[in-house]
Amino acid sequence: MKHRIDLPHGYRLHDVLAFHSRDAQSVAEQISPERLRKGVVMEGVPLVLDIALGSAAAHYEVHADLPAAPPGLPAALAAQAHGAVLNVLGLRIDPQPFLDLAANDTLLGELSRRQPGLRIVQSATVFEALTWAIIGQQINLPFAISLRRTFILQAGTQHSSGLWCYPDAASAARLQVEDLTSRKFSRAKAETLLRFAALVAGGELDLAPGPSNSIDDIGKALLAVKGIGPWTVNYGLLRGYGYPDCSLHGDVAIRAALQALLGEDSKPDMPRTEEILKRYAPHRTMAAAHLWASLHPRPDD
Repeated sequence: MKHRIDLPHGYRLHDVLAFHSRDAQSVAEQISPERLRKGVVMEGVPLVLDIALGSAAAHYEVHADLPAAPPGLPAALAAQAHGAVLNVLGLRIDPQPFLDLAANDTLLGELSRRQPGLRIVQSATVFEALTWAIIGQQINLPFAISLRRTFILQAGTQHSSGLWCYPDAASAARLQVEDLTSRKFSRAKAETLLRFAALVAGGELDLAPGPSNSIDDIGKALLAVKGIGPWTVNYGLLRGYGYPDCSLHGDVAIRAALQALLGEDSKPDMPRTEEILKRYAPHRTMAAAHLWASLHPRPDD
């Protein structure tokens, strides 16, 4: 079944395609100007989200490698797949409240006016976002991308179409540390990644928000996991949940963007960066998006 999602006016398709095509050797995504195909395991089922991209709307189908069953996806899985499509298209956070807040701001006002349609593009699932954050801790982006690819090939599942699917927690938890350390993961990073996967797979770490499990609760629970720090939590909340008020004061790129905007000779330290970002609460996630984008402006921005 094909589903339609209307795209907002001024939708920046280029940003979405650029985010999902960062890995030139991608095994779990296939990107073209008119189509985005994303492989991911949900509820133990390998899925491909096949999204046709137009100027005003996106149309998507879900191709699931299900065992023999009645036609159609189970309702719960279909709902998760729909949420994943919203994530990968960057449709979770409305950018307008931040634009209103920053309209007359001396630091980000002009920058935000140059990028009115900017959005936060997310990972398909919360688990993908948080594992990506763990993988990317304290290493450069090209190396992080290569480790992510290794992780997918080690823990993921190949869809019948040939596209690899980003693993779920149960799949990742079956790995041994040596499966990763033998492929350029540091031992500390491999241990943290598999510790996190085991906690999620075993039900000890609940990533599903609800009345008794707020985003704040989830953040605190993540911080209690050995090897996971504030930057990883905030980045994971941003890319996984589309949480609108993540403070990325520990992010080197955010600090570099602020240095350029402030015209200073060095990056502001983390405490000062945190204070600067506080003025944009409760929309600090979009503030981060604009600061990141300022480092790589598009020709028409």
